[in-house]
Amino acid sequence: MANDGIIALTWNRVRLLKESPIGMIGVFLVVFWIVVAIFAPLLSPFDPNTSNMDALIDPTPSAVNWLGTDNQGRDILSRIIWGSRTVLAVAPVAVLAAYIVGCLMGLIAGYYRGWVDQLVNRISDIVLSFPAIVLYIIVIMKLGPSGINIVLAVIFISAPQITRIVRGMTLELREREYVAAAKMRGESALYIMLVEILPNARGPLIVDACLRMGYTTIAIGVLGFLGLGLPPPDPDWGGMVKDTYAMMSIYPHMSLFPAGAITSLVVGFSLLADGMREISIRD
Repeated sequence: MANDGIIALTWNRVRLLKESPIGMIGVFLVVFWIVVAIFAPLLSPFDPNTSNMDALIDPTPSAVNWLGTDNQGRDILSRIIWGSRTVLAVAPVAVLAAYIVGCLMGLIAGYYRGWVDQLVNRISDIVLSFPAIVLYIIVIMKLGPSGINIVLAVIFISAPQITRIVRGMTLELREREYVAAAKMRGESALYIMLVEILPNARGPLIVDACLRMGYTTIAIGVLGFLGLGLPPPDPDWGGMVKDTYAMMSIYPHMSLFPAGAITSLVVGFSLLADGMREISIRD
């Protein structure tokens, strides 16, 4: 019955999202890129890694290459389409994994308090004392550029931030009547944390997850720009900007189009988060 109530409340939030113009714009942008990523083989006009030497004569947008070609004669539109798969495959997995780790650490720290809370807080303080981009660079340079290592870097950097959020809400929610009732029924601590406390903290966590997806998208783009993203020849929006940055003054479209793709997806997640925040306020 409790799970049915949670599902009903979640569905109600999704329904209310239709009443938020900002949220619907965010949904449109995010869903647009999801559709592009899923149907990349059908939407891509060319192989993203095939070079057309004839296109190097005039790489600007044309009837054949709608967004032009890059400095190696590869179709920019095709590479942007396939690059969406990179972002939307790595970012959600990384954020989900970071939330699993962060939620567990936050629940344990907030529920048990005492020395457990102090230990978790000290670990979080150490990680959060470093600039995020510096940690990304250190982790990726140590482990090597790959999709899995980007996920590990996101977990290492984002989990302490999520831990802080969940810990704060757990400290408040653990004093509620339904938690006391669960203790009187003899429920285990794990049950109370995962069934009684965590679902009631979902509102702020959903908003934070949307924002964190945007942050992770930016991080993936920055790593690609620094040459620490996915190894070539896999299309990578940040890598596309890096490869053509030197030609910005001559052919700005080579960098502006992939940069625009990153921006649109990040804006989509941000607007979606704003829409979810409006719904939380109404609730």
